[in-house]
Amino acid sequence: MAKEIERKFLISSGGWRSGAVGKSYCQGYIATAQKGQSVRARIVGDQGYLTIKGPANGLSRAEFEYPIPVADAREILETLCIQPPIEKVRYRLPIGELVWEIDEFKGENEGLIIAEVELTSESQPVDLPEWVGAEVSGQDKYYNASLVRNPYSKW
Repeated sequence: MAKEIERKFLISSGGWRSGAVGKSYCQGYIATAQKGQSVRARIVGDQGYLTIKGPANGLSRAEFEYPIPVADAREILETLCIQPPIEKVRYRLPIGELVWEIDEFKGENEGLIIAEVELTSESQPVDLPEWVGAEVSGQDKYYNASLVRNPYSKW
């Protein structure tokens, strides 16, 4: 089974921006559940994806992601997903042995910036960069599937 283990943090400063290059993401949710399960479509550049995520168990959850034609992803986003979709720019920053992903949200979630780091185990130690702020791992309101229904602009 595919498994995602990640920690999420708010950003405390702009120190991460130096040399960062991002990619635009557009993603929508076909289905979400209160227990954290979701089915989403996503477009990154010229590639589409379909992703199924299970409920969180600590920092871990099942995740299955499959490439699909971008035309299919676009149609799913436009016709089957909760509107409006999540728009963001994702920046990938390798630091030491880890790769940090910083999501700078646009549209209804403008102003929200979240850093995520994927781990190999829940007990893996993480040295936090100076620009990392409060940890929000496990807080449902910071999941993209929650932001589509309760955007940051409405908090």
